Amino acid sequence: MKISSRFTIAVHTLLCILEFKDEKITSNFISESVQVNPVIIRNILIQLQKADIITVKRGTGGISLNKKTENITLLDIFNAVESLDEGKLFSFHENPNKKCPVGNRINDILQPKLDNVQHAMEKELKKTTLKDIYKSLQTK
Repeated sequence: MKISSRFTIAVHTLLCILEFKDEKITSNFISESVQVNPVIIRNILIQLQKADIITVKRGTGGISLNKKTENITLLDIFNAVESLDEGKLFSFHENPNKKCPVGNRINDILQPKLDNVQHAMEKELKKTTLKDIYKSLQTK
């Protein structure tokens, strides 16, 4: 299983916003730290803005948080940038053979287990705030 890098790039981006809060940072500035194309950063900034986590000032630049860091969880960030198909982390193949004893029951058997895994991940992400991560960054 592989979740896209949008989540970790979004966290990196938010940490840059915090670390360089006294400067007017731009997507180009952040892309230098993340080492990705500035377009990727701009797309993530749009998603974070749609989730009301940040405000982006066009033109001369400037990005600010809309909430206190203790009120932004990793789950908030994850939900802002990762698009889950129907809210599900795991997808199933669409047409298992219903005449096969495995194909007929695979979804019913696996879905509750995978839902538990997703809930556990979400619970852990919800426990950690951007403030917690920023404190770790400050500890050298």
